[in-house]
Amino acid sequence: MGVLRTRTKQKQIHAFICLCIVGFIFYKYLGFFQSSSQTDLKKMRKMGLNTNLSQFTLDGKPFFILGGSVHYFRVPRPYWRDRLLKMMACGINTLTTHVPWSLHQPEKGVFNFHTQLDLEAFISLAAELGLWVILCPGPYISADMDLGGLPSWLLRDDSMRLRTTHPGFIQAVNTYFDKLIPKVVPFQFHKGGPIIAVQIENEYGSFAKDEKYMLFIKEALWSRGIREVLLTSDKSNSFKLGGVVGALRAVKLRKMNQRIIQELNSVKPNKPFLVMEYWTGWYDTWGELHHVLPPEDTVSTVRNILRRGMSVNLHMFHGGSSFGFMNGADSDLSYKALVSSYDYDAPLSEAGGYTAKYHLLRDLFSQFRPEGNSLPDMPKLRYSDSYETAIMYQHLSLWDALSFTESPFTSSKPVNMENLPANNGNGQSYGYTLYETTITSGGILQSGDNVRDCALVYVDKKYIGLLKRKILELAVPDGKEERTLSFLVENRGRVHQGRNLDKQRKGLVGDILFNGIPLRGFTTYSLDMKFDFIESLNQAPWKNLPETPSFPGFFMGRVFVYSYPSDTFVKLPGWGKGVVFINSLNLGRYWSVGPQQSLYLPGPFLHSGVN
Repeated sequence: MGVLRTRTKQKQIHAFICLCIVGFIFYKYLGFFQSSSQTDLKKMRKMGLNTNLSQFTLDGKPFFILGGSVHYFRVPRPYWRDRLLKMMACGINTLTTHVPWSLHQPEKGVFNFHTQLDLEAFISLAAELGLWVILCPGPYISADMDLGGLPSWLLRDDSMRLRTTHPGFIQAVNTYFDKLIPKVVPFQFHKGGPIIAVQIENEYGSFAKDEKYMLFIKEALWSRGIREVLLTSDKSNSFKLGGVVGALRAVKLRKMNQRIIQELNSVKPNKPFLVMEYWTGWYDTWGELHHVLPPEDTVSTVRNILRRGMSVNLHMFHGGSSFGFMNGADSDLSYKALVSSYDYDAPLSEAGGYTAKYHLLRDLFSQFRPEGNSLPDMPKLRYSDSYETAIMYQHLSLWDALSFTESPFTSSKPVNMENLPANNGNGQSYGYTLYETTITSGGILQSGDNVRDCALVYVDKKYIGLLKRKILELAVPDGKEERTLSFLVENRGRVHQGRNLDKQRKGLVGDILFNGIPLRGFTTYSLDMKFDFIESLNQAPWKNLPETPSFPGFFMGRVFVYSYPSDTFVKLPGWGKGVVFINSLNLGRYWSVGPQQSLYLPGPFLHSGVN
């Protein structure tokens, strides 16, 4: 038995050695095969997007860009695949996406490229599905975001000149690009990836404060390894001012006409034409009507573009939602903040639903496909649900929540949001700021237009009125004893475009006069409403909802989900103005003035049971 066991063991050893040898040979062969395949692939992909002829070529073959814009940061990550598959089913071959600096670098030394902001995962998904990618890394992207996607901590520098070669801005861009660009370099076409073009900045022709700036951004991309086609994108009326040598000039428009064609020909003869942003709709602002672009008009213009042999990118193909406080603001004539919905009247609705615009575009794009190459099937729509009414049964006064904020900051003069010491010395980006001082009489408050954007005013926690851009004075009731005067200031969103980006500081941005004398001696609380703060309120002294609750305040209710959570919408009939949080996640603002009347609540934000 002992011999048998020994021989059996020897056979096992010999068999194992043979297996290792075979495995090693197979591994070497497979490794050679894989490396050869990769080498062949790279050889095959040396010819990227070519712009030297009147028509694009890709890999040496004629190529039309049928693009669509989707912002990964406006779509819940579990829905990325769904939205991109619906793009492909419409006939789109190229994904365009913008990269928001403000979200990826919320503080000077803090970078976030994880979970919802995992740009590499988003690009990888596009590659997996077979979409080409046009990347817009900024640093300024507009995207109708707060400060055009620039981080607000840049404004801590009083001399800051955004989108120029101002030393402070250049240094910040270099630090950001050192983190961002190495992440996307491996995804370029010549390295086997999906990125076929990279946009330099965004619409600089309408800004054009520094003729050296665009060259700096171009070199910043090139020096960090970007080798695909570079392009710029501008409106037709500023087309000539936004370009840079060595980059393809693309245009933004809603209507195509002969004047635009002549303008393009005069600047870039014998070059392929790309409408980088054909606006499929528009954003909404509070207090205005909802923007709608008839589907027939959309398809007519896109058909006109394609028949002229031009490439096109639909902006937006799917807008999604400006969750939290990421919305921008318009300041063309007067300040108007954007709503939280970014539906945009796009072909794919805010919740990912098909629209008439989608179906008409799909029919159009199917006509431009090679014979026998049909469109993929349209993915099934996700189930949505109506849940039971959420009854608000608990109440927490703002004043009782102050102990859960960062330590208050004291100063002689009012300090704007960006220059507060909050968030590790990076200032406050979003939300509300409470300024408190004392008075010993009644009188008249004069803001001098130093309130950004609106202040609810209280005396000893009793509301007396508001100050904002068009209301610059407010009477304070008489009283001889010392009283607390409070200003709860809301940042409704910094403008996302225009020549006044440097002037977008929020909070109290200057002196407030009381009976002609500047107020002094402030205690300031930062209420940026971040996830951790809302979570901490679970430990606050909530009370049963009184018959006449005090404002401002927090109101808590619960929604019970019996099965797998589905998409839904939150409506607030009878409510005035505020913010909605679900499981401590900020859905966005509500305001009875409209046009937005409900907030999109994606299923992944909910869980089975109590929410």
